[in-house]
Amino acid sequence: EGTSVGIQEILELLPHRFPFLMIDRIEEMDGEDRAVGIKNVSANEPWVQGHFPDWPVMPGVLIVEAMAQTAAALVVHNRKNEVERKVVYFMSVDKCRFRNAVMPGDVLKIEVIKIKSKGAVWKYKGIARVGDKVCTEAEFMAMNYDPDA
Repeated sequence: EGTSVGIQEILELLPHRFPFLMIDRIEEMDGEDRAVGIKNVSANEPWVQGHFPDWPVMPGVLIVEAMAQTAAALVVHNRKNEVERKVVYFMSVDKCRFRNAVMPGDVLKIEVIKIKSKGAVWKYKGIARVGDKVCTEAEFMAMNYDPDA
């Protein structure tokens, strides 16, 4: 059975803060192998008035960022002592496809599945859905970096 975490624990796991925190909770965590994050897309978000005024569509790069934050929270949750005070950075984004628009009022469900990991580097596949519709898919790599080193 997976673990779920709310916003308070996400704030402990990730350095991101408003307006760049892209996940509100994580419904499921299965070790480092899989997680399902939730982003409640609001009409109050900073990008809404400019992307685009008459048809607000969540920028795809923010959806990919939500995938990365979900994976980072999963890794940090499972390796707290090992990654303490480190920051998770993108290394690559591959096979990214935008299939359906995400709009204010949508609940974005972000599933991340580990493809592989080695040392401080992880590769995940992300699938973001609204309801049953796949909105975005991507594979991405990230690594832990110690800014104090």
